[in-house]
Amino acid sequence: MHARPTPDAFEVLTTDSQVRDLVDRLAPLPHVCFDTEFVSEHTYRSQLCLVQVAAPGILAVIDTLQASDLEPFWRLLAEPGRTTVVHAGREEFGFILHAIKARPSHLFDVQVAAGLVDHDFPAGYASIVRRFLNLPTNKGETRTDWRQRPLTRAQLEYAVDDVRHLEQLWQKLERKLESFDRVEWMREEMATWQDDVEESFVRKRWRRVSGLNGLSRRELAIAREVWHWRDTVAEQRDMPPKRVLRDDLLVELSKRKSGDERQISAIRGMQRSDLRYIIKGLSEAITRGLELPEEELPGGERHRAPPPQLAMLGQFMATALAGMCRSMNLAPALVGTSSDMRDLLAYKLGYHHGDRTPFLATGWRNAVVGPLVDDLLAGRAALRIGDIRSHDPLVIERWSDRAATAP
Repeated sequence: MHARPTPDAFEVLTTDSQVRDLVDRLAPLPHVCFDTEFVSEHTYRSQLCLVQVAAPGILAVIDTLQASDLEPFWRLLAEPGRTTVVHAGREEFGFILHAIKARPSHLFDVQVAAGLVDHDFPAGYASIVRRFLNLPTNKGETRTDWRQRPLTRAQLEYAVDDVRHLEQLWQKLERKLESFDRVEWMREEMATWQDDVEESFVRKRWRRVSGLNGLSRRELAIAREVWHWRDTVAEQRDMPPKRVLRDDLLVELSKRKSGDERQISAIRGMQRSDLRYIIKGLSEAITRGLELPEEELPGGERHRAPPPQLAMLGQFMATALAGMCRSMNLAPALVGTSSDMRDLLAYKLGYHHGDRTPFLATGWRNAVVGPLVDDLLAGRAALRIGDIRSHDPLVIERWSDRAATAP
């Protein structure tokens, strides 16, 4: 039997058998809240150091540097019918995917939920706790190296504090979503969010390298080959990819289009002693890009600059949209960016050439943004300057509203 802990009490689990016992106690419960502490600066994948768990009658910290078999816990979260509650759970979701190649049965991220009922996104845990629960949080130990042992009581208390209020937050935000009739929005957003995060973990995202804009198709082919080479070396060495080769050097090598090892070594920044052990592989990657048949070269369309008029209109209309979102208790940053608005305008005006429907033309975002943009393009609404001292000086004015208020 395990007595219900006092508000400040928590368990510290350091063995695999203790983890299995925790899973047995969690098994009958319909929801589990958890968070992690990890270090990501030195390894290919984030190094998991602690898992903090909260559920009715349970508050625990798993020391994952001592209790290494967490598979029973991850599989518990994937069981049908159980809700898993997290805050900003990208890394937590990634740990589950990497361990068992499965998703939690029902994932609820309080950061996303807060953005659907409030103005701020992405909001930190402490900010959400203060705003929705009016409670203080532990602000210490933010610079802790979670790999070091032993951990102090203060460090453990700081870690536990990240899950202490998650259940209460989840319940409060669920009620808020219901009152705004946005429960379905939350389900849709979490499904899309998980798709995007899983894609980022599973698919090689070479196009995210900074500096690819303006490269030719051949140069993009080289960049892609070098990116894959860098990622493989980083995983083999268990180190961050950018520590193998910086993005700016990857782009410079792509522009030079030479697989000659001497020319590669002559580039400033390529004189590190450890590079001589991998220069041959780098040269081979560049050569593969150079020899790729023309029809297999990646397209550069995604990196072409949009027409300047659309970029300007996108920024202008995104500012107006932000004001409308705040009036709806909806975080503008969660809805979309000025680039998203630019893509939507291109789509509606016949300039869209991408293979995907624009972000703002899908799901609940389309319900929020679509009618506004349609009315503006059709002349049924206009933007005007209101109170310039206001946080949202641009006002959306629909002709139907004006007619209704006319004498």
